[in-house]
Formats: sequence, C-alpha cells, structure tokens
Amino acid sequence: MSVAKEGDIALLISKDGKRFMVRLQAGGTQHTHRGMVSHDEIIGQPWGREIMSHREYPFLLLQPSIHDLLMNVKRLSQIVYPKEIGYLLLKMNIGPGARVIEAGTGSGAMAIALAHAVRPTGRVYSYEQREDMLRAAARNLERVGLSAYVELKQRDIGEGFDERDVDALFLDVREPWLYLEQAREALTGGGFFGALVPTTNQVSDLVAGLELHRFADIEVAEILLRGYKAVAQRLRPEDRMVGHTGYMIFARQTNRPPENGEAASEATQDATPEAAEGIENGEMADSTIAGLTDDLDEEV
Repeated sequence: MSVAKEGDIALLISKDGKRFMVRLQAGGTQHTHRGMVSHDEIIGQPWGREIMSHREYPFLLLQPSIHDLLMNVKRLSQIVYPKEIGYLLLKMNIGPGARVIEAGTGSGAMAIALAHAVRPTGRVYSYEQREDMLRAAARNLERVGLSAYVELKQRDIGEGFDERDVDALFLDVREPWLYLEQAREALTGGGFFGALVPTTNQVSDLVAGLELHRFADIEVAEILLRGYKAVAQRLRPEDRMVGHTGYMIFARQTNRPPENGEAASEATQDATPEAAEGIENGEMADSTIAGLTDDLDEEV
C-alpha cells in the first residue's frame, strides 16, 4: 500500500471542494478555512484516506495529478493550459526518451509537462530571454521534482538553438514565424513542430511562414473546454467555461527543395505586412528572398 512520505506533495480536498497543495514536512502545519491540518498526521497515511483538521473537519488525502501541479505553478506570466498541453503532447509525439526544444519558458508550466512526458531518458531544452522568468521556472521545476530532465537556457532564439536532430520543437513566442529557419535546423528530418498563439492574424503569419520554409502537414486547431456540474439529480453544464486561450499550429519538418520559388512567392503574398517585413530583413530563408524581391518589384 502506497503511503504519504515526508517530502511528497499532497493534495487535500475539503467536502466543499477547496483544494490545498502542500509539501509534507515533519512538524509542519497546513492552514485551511476549516482548521489546521498537521503534516505529522498525514505522513505515513495511505493515499485516499480522510484526514481531520483540528476542528474535526475531513479532508481527502490524494496524490496530485500532473494537471493539479500545472495549475498550481507560481506564475509570472500566462501559462499554457492543460487543455492545450494534452493535445500538444499527442500531436507532437512527445513521450519517454524524446528530445524536445521549447522556446518561451515563461513560468515553466509547459516545461513541467514536457519533462513529465519525456522522463526517464528524455531531455527538454527550454529557452527564455528573461532572467526572472528562468528563475521562476527553475523554482517550479524543482518544486515538482522534475528539474533533472530540463536544461534552461537564457538566449535570444534568433541566434539559433544549440541542439540538432531533436524530435520535437515547440514555440510559445509572440512572432514564431521569425524563427522557423532556426527550428528547421534544430529538428530531425520529419520532426514535429508546434506553436501556440492567441490571435488569428498570428496564425496566418505563421502558416504562411511554414509554407515558405517547406514544412508539411500543417494543421491549426483550437480547444474549448466545458465542464459539467457533477450532481446526478441535476447534471448540467457549469455556468462558466474555459473558452479561447490560444490557437495551436502543427507541422512536420521536411528536407524537400523549393519548387522553383513558386510556393515561397505564394506564401509571401498571403502573409501580413509584418511577416513580409520579417522576410525582407533576412529573418526567413535566404533561398526565397530573390523570388520575393521580384514579386515586390512587379507590384511597385
């Protein structure tokens, strides 16, 4: 029988649905709205048992799920939500032993999910420009015991990624279309690309960029999650739902050559002015710039 041990993270759920996450320490105390719960009375108890507060109020003792851990991270920024994370992991084929690059570490929620998925033999390489974000992510990873599987790097990803032949690469940055050449160079042949953006114009720019950089099997998806009130006699939807949080874009890296610049020209014409400006500044593949310049000259 599995029991709670010192150092474990425990989830306490009250009868009225309040949830408390606590790292168990000998002599510690968890304060709740229904009284104090002694850590010493939790340590050694089987998971799934009821624990009483000093006011004799019951709490269910459970091991937290990865969903619980993600929703409990200390945040300095918006996080990738579990409703997207699960789909991202499946679509990008991320599992034990995979080598994965993430750009845009933020508070570390996605890094936690990736580390949980690739362990025990995989590796996550997470890039972030802001030092305060990296510190927050490092603390969150350490808190859930997954820091050994993640290498945090402070870098402008415009300079490229250190790794090569990684299985998957995920971008959670404002303008992901600017870094597709860097992504191509890091991914293994046929590797999985994924990104998350909040607006449709960003989706359009990214899809145009993916076509330009000869990615294949491009898909765009959004997930809306509606919970239900789990009361058998009056089952109905919750009054609130988790609606739009982001658009997911997926693609596969390819090594196919451009088809006489035609695909590149079409993708560039469909891109927004901001994306086209990025191409002009050399932020997209050099092999497409000649064709783009011809198109611009004709328009002028």
